Amino acid sequence: MRIGFVRLLACTPLAWAMLALSAPAADEVQKPIYERFEQAEGDEVPSFQRHVSPLFGRLGCNGRSCHGSFQGRGEFRLSLFGYDFKADHEALLDAKRPRVDVKNIDESLILAKPTDADMHEGGERYKKGSWQHHVLRRWVAAGANYSEKEVQKLVTLEVTPQELLLTKPGQTVQMKAVAVWPDGSKEDVTPLCRFQSNSEQVAKISENGLVTATDTGDTHIVISYDNAVIAIPVIRPVTELSGKAYPKVSAPTAIDKLVVQKLQKLGVVPSGLSNDAEFLRRVSLDLTGTLPSAQEVEEFLADKSPNKRSEKVEKLLESPAYAAWWTTKLCDFTGNNDSQLNNVSPVRTTSPGQEWYDWIYKRVSENKPYDEIAAGIVLGQSRNPGQDYKEYCEELSEMYREGKASFADRSSMPYYWARNNYRQPEERAIGIAYTFLGMRIQCAQCHKHPFDQWSKDDFDAFKAFFARVQFNQAGARDKESLAQYNEIIAASGLNKELKGNDLRRLLPDALKEGKTIPFGEVYLIKPTAAPARKNDKGNANNKNRAPMPVAKARVLGGETMDLNSVEDARQPLMDWMRSPNNPYFAKAFVNRVWASYFNVGIVEPPDDLSLANPPSNRGLLDYLAKGFIEHKFDMKWLHREILASDTYQRSWQPNETNSKDERNFARAVPRRLPAEVAYDAITIATSSDAKAAGARTEIKGRAISIATSSARVQGNQAGNATFGLQVFGRSTRESNCDCDRSMDASLLQTVYLQNDTSVLSALEGGRDTWIDQIKQKPTRLKDGTDPEKVDLSKELPRMKARLDRAKKEKNKEQITRLEARIAELESAAKTKDEVKKQPEGLSLEPITLIRQAYLRTLSRQPTDDEISRCQEFLASSSSPLEGARGLLWTLINTKEFIVNH
Repeated sequence: MRIGFVRLLACTPLAWAMLALSAPAADEVQKPIYERFEQAEGDEVPSFQRHVSPLFGRLGCNGRSCHGSFQGRGEFRLSLFGYDFKADHEALLDAKRPRVDVKNIDESLILAKPTDADMHEGGERYKKGSWQHHVLRRWVAAGANYSEKEVQKLVTLEVTPQELLLTKPGQTVQMKAVAVWPDGSKEDVTPLCRFQSNSEQVAKISENGLVTATDTGDTHIVISYDNAVIAIPVIRPVTELSGKAYPKVSAPTAIDKLVVQKLQKLGVVPSGLSNDAEFLRRVSLDLTGTLPSAQEVEEFLADKSPNKRSEKVEKLLESPAYAAWWTTKLCDFTGNNDSQLNNVSPVRTTSPGQEWYDWIYKRVSENKPYDEIAAGIVLGQSRNPGQDYKEYCEELSEMYREGKASFADRSSMPYYWARNNYRQPEERAIGIAYTFLGMRIQCAQCHKHPFDQWSKDDFDAFKAFFARVQFNQAGARDKESLAQYNEIIAASGLNKELKGNDLRRLLPDALKEGKTIPFGEVYLIKPTAAPARKNDKGNANNKNRAPMPVAKARVLGGETMDLNSVEDARQPLMDWMRSPNNPYFAKAFVNRVWASYFNVGIVEPPDDLSLANPPSNRGLLDYLAKGFIEHKFDMKWLHREILASDTYQRSWQPNETNSKDERNFARAVPRRLPAEVAYDAITIATSSDAKAAGARTEIKGRAISIATSSARVQGNQAGNATFGLQVFGRSTRESNCDCDRSMDASLLQTVYLQNDTSVLSALEGGRDTWIDQIKQKPTRLKDGTDPEKVDLSKELPRMKARLDRAKKEKNKEQITRLEARIAELESAAKTKDEVKKQPEGLSLEPITLIRQAYLRTLSRQPTDDEISRCQEFLASSSSPLEGARGLLWTLINTKEFIVNH
């Protein structure tokens, strides 16, 4: 007796006894459905969840191009890829246009149309008499039954083999998938699975699960059934050096061991270590967003200490530039955008985006744990615990007026929830998933993704965590807060009828006058009971107050929670995120940090930790995430762990085995500098030695410390940086997606480096520039007069006018003195003209100048050949100074300058 037949029995003791007798043993696996339904007749009745709905998916019936599309096809719509069993069953049995006819079985449209290519717009999907036809027909014949009570959560999908090591083109391997259910039953569901290869260049897979090797490399085969999505790694070695033939490779750290394990399977040998100059430039740009100064490069190259690399990392981690650059990255992830914070604060002296940045910067510089920073954002509220609205406004008014406190000192950062594009629960659910879980769940607003686990029901249950968070420009809307708001307006002397911009224009002046002004706030809507019921006499009776309807939410992949018992619905969400068992929170941050160092994430894109997009090295991601949690989310531990590895310190120069590798970390992959780093690098390369040396400690005016993506604020903070940052693709911070930042090279970037006024003006030799520093300028004229301090156009006429008056007055003493002064000035003018005619010189010898130019741009010494060619260039220039400008311009326009390698 089959299990499907037992389901038809009533839930009586006899039925349960029959089930116990007929159920397969725990290790017994039911044969594939095509064997069990080879014949038209049989005892087994298919399950709608286990067989019918997955079969629709295999046949393409519920795909995007067919009945799974938003509008359906032929007035018949199924849920995309069958995520909604109830809706699909109702659609099949819809009274107006049923697809199932249990009385006239063979007249059912799900049997008649898909077997007739002429009748069915989608063509023939299966043949009459096939096992697919038998499955659907038996289900209809048995009554086309479905009950939500019968739905079970799949325990696991066991896929074999768990890894494919292919050796030659054309080699085939058959995949097998076994579904394990809560009742202990197991079934070979391979014919009901959907299969996908993430790269058909490496391996193809048929609809029945037969894998065929194509070219060398590695990828994943993705198998989907019910709510399970399993990714199986596929590797075909790129050389003959795989396995036992692999050479001995040093792997001093845990990271190196895990990376080399994967490379050994691929037959890829990693590159050697980078030289000291390459390491210094790379780690300085990566960790602090700052080009090392020429002096720093010279000192590092001269240092013979065996620990100088780790010591340099420690020094960089303590620099303000480290805090600034990684604060900028966290502002990218969290969406700090002043354009979305309009009218959030009545204060005009500082922007909310700047305060957002300052709040994170303080914690990064103090090395606060990442989960603590995340909690301060996720649980952000405007008031401190225990404050009423009036006390909150008094505190902020004093803070902005007196400047004795800082917004960065507040316990949480509420602006994350105040953005104009972040007010709806759906927007917040998507944003939280992007920012803190590295996941893209926006598709689940409407449907289940074909190769991911999240359904519309999961999305709706997740967004419930954010429904109670509110922002209002005039504060909370409860009775007490409204009364205090009106009291503040009255005390400030403002017209209580004023609203919106009319009121906001007056608030800054009222603040300057020492008055308390109202502030907007992020607050929580507190759970309230339903209105009191009236008794028989019509009086309100609090004893009969109805309980508040149950508010429920569910973390992704977790259990449903009752939110009535918590004051802040976000608290259980944050508890879940920072839990050691959370499968996403730590991995999302670890993966993003790794991507910053290696051009690609262990999961790529870094914000797409979906089941169908598995890590290229699962063991590596697990190790780093576990270590991050064990070290209490210490961000500096994570940086040290990665930077200390040979994997990070490898050369960018490829060998024969790894020249095409860009995802298994066998070498450093050259990558264009991020926008802020590129802009600052141009400034540092053209700055004087003193200014360049202080770039890592003096971050004011640096592009890496610009708080927000607002163009207006960028211009205020870093001069004319807005256009340059746009050209190089600074994050727009519009969607919390990592794709808001562009790292692509473009022709416009080349034009900018060659011709932009900000670049050319730095080469002209203005204040604090290297060109100005190396000019050879005479300090005195021949008679001792400083030509820079004498304005002869005004001084000579004035002296001559005084001489004329002295002659009229016949003042001989004054005449003699003035004539001597005029002669002196005329001599100075003649000498000054002669100096102007002379060619400008340099304070450095050509060989020294060339070396300094290379050190300050490319962070290395020039080769002998480069020195020779540069000397020829300087000698052929119209003047030594023009030669220096041309050399510096040329080096800035090399690929080596704009790329981290």
